[in-house]
Amino acid sequence: MYMHIRRLLFFFPTKHGQPMEFTKRDIKSCNYYNQGEIRKKELEQSCFLLGIPASDVTVVDHRDLPDNPAVEWDTQLLAAFVLKHIEANNINLVVTFDAGGVSGHANHISLYTALRYLHSEQKLPEGCCVLVLESVNLFRKYISVLDVPISCLLPRDALFILTEEETEQARSAMRCHRSQLLWFRHIYMLFSRYMVINSLRLL
Repeated sequence: MYMHIRRLLFFFPTKHGQPMEFTKRDIKSCNYYNQGEIRKKELEQSCFLLGIPASDVTVVDHRDLPDNPAVEWDTQLLAAFVLKHIEANNINLVVTFDAGGVSGHANHISLYTALRYLHSEQKLPEGCCVLVLESVNLFRKYISVLDVPISCLLPRDALFILTEEETEQARSAMRCHRSQLLWFRHIYMLFSRYMVINSLRLL
């Protein structure tokens, strides 16, 4: 069983590369602009395009876990939510952000902190591993496929690279998130290495 926590747009290559059942868990309702219900429907549409049924999409809407790039979530509270979901679904692999959160987003970093806490305190079930998505510098982040040779040469525990057809499917899934397609996300879709490459490390 495989679980990805939040922001599928960064994890398309991992989704395609994992020959496992996929459970998408979104910790919050994406309500930063009071668009929670709209964004929830967009998430379900996007997941459907990627072969993830709505029954496997869980959204947690909690007032202490707001969708805000400047807010750090409470580690203990978040860890409790994540652990409950892991145990209830017999999950043996969790994929999330690293300490850089890819974009420096405080919510992303909070997820890493919660998983690191569960891992270091040995609270995760036996056999449950955590892979974290590598954050790269701004230059590498926006050179798309040109980052492939760099990623292949550097140490990592897992590396997933999409084909051109798979990358276009990822873009189609991202276009489902109409309410979030601001100008910089169009640039992201065209040039970000995360649309093509995921390099990950084990905690």
